[in-house]
Amino acid sequence: MPHSIVVIGGGATGTGTARDLAMRGFNVTLVERGNLTEGTTGRTHGHLHSGARYAVSDQESAVDCMQENRILRDIAGHCIEDTGGLFVQLEGDPDEYFEKKLEDCEECDIPTEVISGEEARRREPYLSADVERAIWVPDGAIDPFRLCVANAADAVDHGAIVETHAEVVDVLVDDGSVTGVEIERHGPTYLGKGSEGDIETLQADYVVSATGAWAGQLAEMAGIELKMSISKGAMVVTNVRQLDTVINRCLPKGEGDTIIPHETTVLLGANDDPVDDPDNYPEEQREVDMMIDIAAEMVPVVADARMIRAYWGVRPLYDPDPRSTTDPGDVTRNYFILDHAERDSVEGFASVVGGKLTTYREMSESVADHVCEVFGVDATCRTHEKPLPGSTDPSALDDRMDEFDLRSPIARRSRQRLGDRAPEVLDIDGANPTICECEGVSRAEIQDAIDRVGANLNGVRLQTRASMGNCQGGFCTHRLGAELYPNHERGAARDEIDRLYQERWKGQRHTLWGEQLSQAMLNHMLHATTMNHDADPAVFDDEIDYGAYDSGVTAEGSCGD
Repeated sequence: MPHSIVVIGGGATGTGTARDLAMRGFNVTLVERGNLTEGTTGRTHGHLHSGARYAVSDQESAVDCMQENRILRDIAGHCIEDTGGLFVQLEGDPDEYFEKKLEDCEECDIPTEVISGEEARRREPYLSADVERAIWVPDGAIDPFRLCVANAADAVDHGAIVETHAEVVDVLVDDGSVTGVEIERHGPTYLGKGSEGDIETLQADYVVSATGAWAGQLAEMAGIELKMSISKGAMVVTNVRQLDTVINRCLPKGEGDTIIPHETTVLLGANDDPVDDPDNYPEEQREVDMMIDIAAEMVPVVADARMIRAYWGVRPLYDPDPRSTTDPGDVTRNYFILDHAERDSVEGFASVVGGKLTTYREMSESVADHVCEVFGVDATCRTHEKPLPGSTDPSALDDRMDEFDLRSPIARRSRQRLGDRAPEVLDIDGANPTICECEGVSRAEIQDAIDRVGANLNGVRLQTRASMGNCQGGFCTHRLGAELYPNHERGAARDEIDRLYQERWKGQRHTLWGEQLSQAMLNHMLHATTMNHDADPAVFDDEIDYGAYDSGVTAEGSCGD
């Protein structure tokens, strides 16, 4: 009988670990307190590192990043945009650091090319005239949501169970050994797995904490002291894509010196401030202003862009020698597998801490190697060779656009998101209107996501990017809710529309000036008046005819109508 493993945490490392262990034959259950990517993974800037950022200060992490960068391009191509990256030297920036960056990249086997300021501006016309020269590196942009979903899907295909909205409320310890966990069910839905508020015990031969910044809180449930060196970072999202290359400032460790193109937007970030509680820290307007000001030094047009939202994330950093530094920017970005039997005399339990999104797969492999060693299982890793679901044929949709009733731009976006799953998802009966124009998401993708996550519009958002574009859900939130009808209760649609609207709103609170203030007010008025959402909920339940809001009728317009 296979050994049973509980993996806690539904981010990149957790889903990657569940996938690797399941592929090696273990009986795996992954639990996550919210949706997949609820923690750090869903709040990164999605930078596929070449390692060049760390080549001078943290060469071990730099080498890991470059190695994993190559692997991820092979196994997860549908989650990656090959943007390339530029480390730009502005007038007055030190020559010595530029040369040191080149030397250390070579030591770390990171490909580089030095280009002039003129050539850099030819590639990226909005770069500052003060850019004197730049170093090209193989950076990229990676979609953390698609990446996690793909890992979770492959884990399930190999026999794992993935349970979202299942919060660990206790780690069970018996005679110095962890024997399982207690979970409490949360969230708007849980497909066939009990009711909200239910407490359930999951027995396990081994428990892996892939909870990142929350690893200390999880370890405390087992009576273990684990101090994390977590820090927060703010990121700001522009309304248009001003550039197609990842831009970094070629200076020693700095804040706000990275600009990353993502889909139809550009992300600015991030700062690096220590915090004590990963769930409770200040989100300050000064951080947003700083991100914009620093980015504008490299790309001046950013200063005049409409900022559609800002968000914060926490880094799951671990300092093996916390006496060595008080600056979170100096803490290594390397990862650590903490065997609590060896470290704390508590058997059957390990935590994986530190690392980067780019190195998630290597981290997962190391965890799985450790579990195999504990149980004497001879099973090798295959995650570096086996492509993730959807990645094997990125051109699967090219010849089928007319067949699936999609215009070319929508078809292209669908292909990028779905990869080789595109024919399976888009081959539906009837019309396939676009539900979210900003991100080009069609009804077929929405229904596929609903089939996977149920009546959970934030889960649908994470799988499809619906509501993540310029209007921030102003024109598609209600259409998304209508897609839940008639297979889910009427109250579920109302509640999910509100939940999605609130999630979209919280990111806009720090960008309310200029045109974005007008957009936010328009969104508010649409939400308050459409389907009587500012009325008493009982009136809504009794009087609204959901059938009248079928998105086959309402989704035909566009944001410009």
